[in-house]
Amino acid sequence: MRRWQPAASETLFHHRLFSLERRRLEAGADSREALVLAAPDWVNVVPLLDDGRVLLVRQWRYGISAPTLEIPGGMLDDGEDERAAVERELLEETGHRARSFERVGMVHPNPAFLANRCSTWVATGLERVGDPEGDGDEEIALEAVPLADLPALIARGEITHAIVIAGLYLFELHRRRA
Repeated sequence: MRRWQPAASETLFHHRLFSLERRRLEAGADSREALVLAAPDWVNVVPLLDDGRVLLVRQWRYGISAPTLEIPGGMLDDGEDERAAVERELLEETGHRARSFERVGMVHPNPAFLANRCSTWVATGLERVGDPEGDGDEEIALEAVPLADLPALIARGEITHAIVIAGLYLFELHRRRA
């Protein structure tokens, strides 16, 4: 398999969520074009309460014009490290802080055309310090769900967000190793 290296890149559109880039790629004497969405890296956090429940957020998703049930998460701000983003997202979306954070894995959301990563963390030792506020554009309803109920929520199609499902799978693998 040849390694296609970027030879040139042109930004066709820029928004705070992503940039659409046209990239010219080369492998030896061959070249081709690819469209890539260059987006910030994302984080997910599994907020695990002491009683074994997980805090989930229900929020409206404009892409599907419907609410989704998710673990808290979002994109890294410019220059922000993953841990800081996880702490910020946990507080914004749940109103909680945590004593302990642990990174449990990373996925590429869609490497066919997205140039970013999404890491998943688990937060424990939660303390409620306020109400969910979101980032200004989010309307959030907080739900505490028993950890054992998560597979059924996925199976019934109540949790459909792909990187949330991937994050919950990474969390489950982490739990099995522990």
